[in-house]
Amino acid sequence: MRKALELPFDPIDRAARIWEHRFGPSRSMAAVTSIMRAQQILLAELDAILRPYGLTFARYEALVLLSFSRAGALPLRVIGERLMVHPTSVTNTIDRLALQGMVVRRPNPEDGRGRLAEITERGRDAVRVATRDLMAADFGLAGYSDEDLEELFGLLRGLRLSAGDFIPADQPALGDQRPANA
Repeated sequence: MRKALELPFDPIDRAARIWEHRFGPSRSMAAVTSIMRAQQILLAELDAILRPYGLTFARYEALVLLSFSRAGALPLRVIGERLMVHPTSVTNTIDRLALQGMVVRRPNPEDGRGRLAEITERGRDAVRVATRDLMAADFGLAGYSDEDLEELFGLLRGLRLSAGDFIPADQPALGDQRPANA
């Protein structure tokens, strides 16, 4: 799926060595540059797998989230929070899915100003076949062992935790005044 660059050297390693010479320690720069390149590679591969279904990875994530909800519908605000994206991105994603007939937008009965996105049968079908293909490709990570994947998840989880993405289960949520050991 990927178009190989086939460079005769590792450009990130070379940049790290030059960085080291000019600015000092380069481990953080090399790691973050590697993460950003990995994101580009994975997103291109996943989008290529999803393209036959008229999906991008962002649209696929929204459909999966809706399929996980009890009612198959969520407020756009909640979709944005769960997917950790800007409200404008949620609106764009849901609008595109609605044009494809994979979701419908309707008023939120609990919030007169808010809107719900509800997955349709066409959307559920797309999730089913797209998930099959993504899983067959191990989400682009087929070259890694289960242990490697768990380690990678743990390393990146620490970054997400320090960014405030979530509160670990052993810590009280914001607004929850119970002691951590309660």
